[in-house]
Amino acid sequence: MTMLELLEESPIIAAIKSWEGLEKSLKSECKVVFVLFGTICDIDQIVARIKDAGKVAIVHVDMIQGLSTKRVAVDFIAHNTRADGIISTKNTLVERAKEMGLYAIQRTFVVDSIALDTLKKQIEMFRPDAVEIMPGVMPKIIKIMREYTDIPLIAGGLLSDKKDVMAAFEAGTDAISATNEAVWYV
Repeated sequence: MTMLELLEESPIIAAIKSWEGLEKSLKSECKVVFVLFGTICDIDQIVARIKDAGKVAIVHVDMIQGLSTKRVAVDFIAHNTRADGIISTKNTLVERAKEMGLYAIQRTFVVDSIALDTLKKQIEMFRPDAVEIMPGVMPKIIKIMREYTDIPLIAGGLLSDKKDVMAAFEAGTDAISATNEAVWYV
């Protein structure tokens, strides 16, 4: 399944940052779970719980304690878990995930025009499967990126209610990710 097909099927993504969040995400209707916590000692168990629930597990490798920012971190996730993909702010890790056949999501913080221009260059160079734009409450930036690329866009960060979610979708995002559990049920 392509990333776009996956996001069309499940446009609300549960982003979890604790064991409690994991349990709640498993009970939600969200089919995709972004893992934003864990260590090299327990990431396999976290991913296994998600996969056993029939959901797609995508690990934010930058946030897993004990992993480095080297390409081998993606190798570790691929060989030691059943994760479907990774998220990273590091281009080399996104590139490695694509090489390994994992979903590869580039996470970026658009804080100014320089960051926006850098993102455009990264998309052209690394062609991630999706781009997660942070914070997700920037419809104007989402519109600019939607006009620039056909790569699936995910709005993440600071989305707190239905109004935020709808604004992101109206701006052209393909999905939203949220740690705010109320947003999972919008």
